[in-house]
Amino acid sequence: MLCVARPYIKIGVEVPILTIDRSILFNGRNSDITWFHPKVGFMPGKALDQPPVAVMCCQSITGSDVFGQVHESLSNDLGKTWTTPEPIPSLGRHDLDSPGWEEGVCDFVPDWHMKTGRLLGIGHNVYYENGVLANPQRKRYPAYAVRKPDGAWSGVRKLEWTDPRMTEIYTSGCAQRVTLESGDIILPCSWGPEGRMDRAVGSLRCTFDGTTLSAIESGNELRNTSGRGLLEPTITLLDGKYYMSIRAEDDRGYVSTSSDGLEWSPEKAWTWEDGEPLTMSTTQQRWLTHSIGLWLVYTRAAEENTNVMRWRAPLYMAEVDTDNLCLIRETEQEVFPLLGDGVNDPTHVARMGNFMPANATVEESWVTVGETLPEDGWKGDTLLARIKWTRPNYELSWKTYN
Repeated sequence: MLCVARPYIKIGVEVPILTIDRSILFNGRNSDITWFHPKVGFMPGKALDQPPVAVMCCQSITGSDVFGQVHESLSNDLGKTWTTPEPIPSLGRHDLDSPGWEEGVCDFVPDWHMKTGRLLGIGHNVYYENGVLANPQRKRYPAYAVRKPDGAWSGVRKLEWTDPRMTEIYTSGCAQRVTLESGDIILPCSWGPEGRMDRAVGSLRCTFDGTTLSAIESGNELRNTSGRGLLEPTITLLDGKYYMSIRAEDDRGYVSTSSDGLEWSPEKAWTWEDGEPLTMSTTQQRWLTHSIGLWLVYTRAAEENTNVMRWRAPLYMAEVDTDNLCLIRETEQEVFPLLGDGVNDPTHVARMGNFMPANATVEESWVTVGETLPEDGWKGDTLLARIKWTRPNYELSWKTYN
């Protein structure tokens, strides 16, 4: 049995309280492998009284966007212990017909598909030339694979979709998606036509039959012409409203809403409740959706990280005012603190710009992140933050499905 958050039941005063416990899952600072892009999906336990099985997909990192084969690590005890990451055979690199060129999969996110009883992983393809990220990339697309009941993963497949807005690229990497009770999936995407640098964001509605993921409908697009445009959208659903948070390249992050998951309102820059915008630098934001409210996990400029690349440490979270689409300043906490001196010695500060939240139990949510220290040989630990929820005079409420 898996749990899916539903709106909280208000009994009294709105005062959020949470605690954050942090641990190292894999010590990459003192080993030959740095496990990066840790993304966790949950499968039902073998019996109703057993905890869900956590499946973490991760990849090694050896350079800027240079990722190895996708691996999986399992935990049967709610993250206390993890198996050694094992390679997923279909999610490695393969040679192309051009000398030195390889194609792989990255930014891979597993998530349970209730209706079919399958763990579905979605990322996107990526190209390497002579061992480094190819520039320019060839055509990009969402790539997916399915974990079967026997534990084996299917081969990797392309999500097919034809749209004149997407002739050069349409991708869905590191993305939180919404799986509906019907089994349909609202999948966030960034896309662009040939010959245009700035990308747009939007979403696809997909069906999934346990084997094949099929796109059946797309919505409008949001666009920003600064730099590469809008990137890496991520979606959540709360109280019947869809929320999309968006990476951008104009020192801002953005939020948009939708009533159906396809048609999106004009994007609004993330601000505090007094209207002061958060200063960000081409970085992800991710949702932490729980019965006691909606939170955003993000990085931003602060006094202590002035010279850290793209201000990718520390990693913060704050509650979202869903009526005004802003963050509540007094609720901000550090999910992972900055380690080192972000002003005078930023090259030895671990960056934490690629991360993913997930709900583990009614009382506990997780954020996983892989550190990177490029100046130290791309070393870094793989970290887990356990966010334990309470809110006085609120009832933690969940909807369950077999």
